[in-house]
Amino acid sequence: MDALKAAQYYINRIVSDTSGMKVLLLDRETTPIISLVSTQSFLLSKETYLVDRIENGNRDVMRHLKCVCFLRPSESSIHALLDELRSPKYGDYYIYFSNILKKSMIEMLAENDESEVVREIQEFYADFYVVTPLLFHIGLSPSVYPLFAEGHSWNPGALSRTVQGLGALLLSLKRRPNIRYERNSAMALKLGQEIEYLISHESNLFSTKSTDKKTHLLILDRKNDPVTPLLTQWTYHAMLHDAIGITNGRIDLSYVPDIRPEVKEIMISQDQDSFFKQSQYLNFGDLGLSIKEFVDTYQSKTKSHHQIESISDMKRFVEAYPEFRKLSGNVTKHVTLVGELSRIVNANHLLKVSELEQSLACNEQHSNDLKSLKAMISDSKFQPENKLRCVILYALRYERMQGNATSELKQLLISSGVDADHVAMVDVVLRYAGIGERQSDIFQNENLFSRGRNIFKGLQGVENVYTQHNPAVAEMLEDILRGRQGLHWQERLPNLDLNARPPLIGNENGMFNQDIIVFIVGGATMEEELAVAKLNAKHESQNVNILLGGTSVHNSRSFLSELSATFFPLTS
Repeated sequence: MDALKAAQYYINRIVSDTSGMKVLLLDRETTPIISLVSTQSFLLSKETYLVDRIENGNRDVMRHLKCVCFLRPSESSIHALLDELRSPKYGDYYIYFSNILKKSMIEMLAENDESEVVREIQEFYADFYVVTPLLFHIGLSPSVYPLFAEGHSWNPGALSRTVQGLGALLLSLKRRPNIRYERNSAMALKLGQEIEYLISHESNLFSTKSTDKKTHLLILDRKNDPVTPLLTQWTYHAMLHDAIGITNGRIDLSYVPDIRPEVKEIMISQDQDSFFKQSQYLNFGDLGLSIKEFVDTYQSKTKSHHQIESISDMKRFVEAYPEFRKLSGNVTKHVTLVGELSRIVNANHLLKVSELEQSLACNEQHSNDLKSLKAMISDSKFQPENKLRCVILYALRYERMQGNATSELKQLLISSGVDADHVAMVDVVLRYAGIGERQSDIFQNENLFSRGRNIFKGLQGVENVYTQHNPAVAEMLEDILRGRQGLHWQERLPNLDLNARPPLIGNENGMFNQDIIVFIVGGATMEEELAVAKLNAKHESQNVNILLGGTSVHNSRSFLSELSATFFPLTS
């Protein structure tokens, strides 16, 4: 299972099936879907000479060009397309929708195609956002698709969009899965029911030839592990998302003083950047060595290009120049990114912050944690958001411990200058994912790294204490892969024919020749993607593949922002 290849197959079909010079029209949501899996040079190679938004009414009339439209079957996009067809700007229209099209929509398009310019309408199921081959999301954000309505219930718009996106992923992968959900999550149950209904209602679409593998869709709830999205990350891709921020594969560095114009905005793509593909899971210490080797390689190639003493030398240089130029741009890009990460780590004292975070997440030592936390809050060199995250972690771990000092810590935060509205997020997170809401006590898990203190390669003084934490999903998947079911899961959706349900995951001897799609309601994280990558590598011989998805891909800021949009304001 590869989410990237699944999406790229459709994008390639969209621009390849229609020959000749053409225009590509996208909408607000399909624009980032395409930009994440394709490039401008690829589109140009398929004779796509103009890319624009269908909402843009100021486009020139070019009737000599064909028009390829890739749109979501949303109300706004359908209305924009109807306006386009009433007054067409191009000669022929080839229309591709990213999801299932209602019969009523097809009828509306036919009625409004008075000029008879529509040559083709198809459904191509690329209605999800691909971060890496192992990680996808639906793109829910509080400003566009708020996740929650009241309490722990779905916002109807977010549920509809999630069902459409997850359904499109299953169709693109040609999977009809066995659905299981976390027992304590009404939102996971609701999503499972809606996906099951979609599969049965559109049985003609989901009756594709099955592979020789069993496929399982496991629906999790973020509230059962609120710790993972709150921790500072130390692998390259996760650090970029956590420390700087990645939006639809783009990193904005325009805020950096005296930044060079060509690196004000950087596109990160595993598919287009071999160095990033090799380095995305490296920890910060190994990354330093890797970037040094990358620069050394560039320097060695630069020196070789200066040695042009014959016609054959010149010929070799000209042939290698595009690759050389690309290497030059990549070196500049990654040196800039690693340099900015290093600055942020030092300026925000993230090593010290992370040490306390990991202690709170992995070890039971209340007096030491409380002492360290009070010292951090009173020290002005630490950023307010980092102080707040540590207090939230403390509140989650020691919620029911006698002598719990959460109230005192909240007052200390306010006294140190942290905004009272931000401090209220401590209570927001407890309301969302406190011990009364979680399915199990995630703090009781034995950690693989425990109290080991191995040194990162290439970064003196940085110890394994910064990566002790193992996400809850990793342990859950390990149990499943070993054939241990436990009581964590509801095996079957209620109100369904139980005899028609596929068998449970695995058996007493573990799993073989099966695919697992893990979907997290409330957002996945890149630490969890790393865990999935490790599990795929570990169980490769069993022919087991795991794919991770979520309603969004969170860092600590987006996670707290999503909760704040629903549960705030809240008084303790």
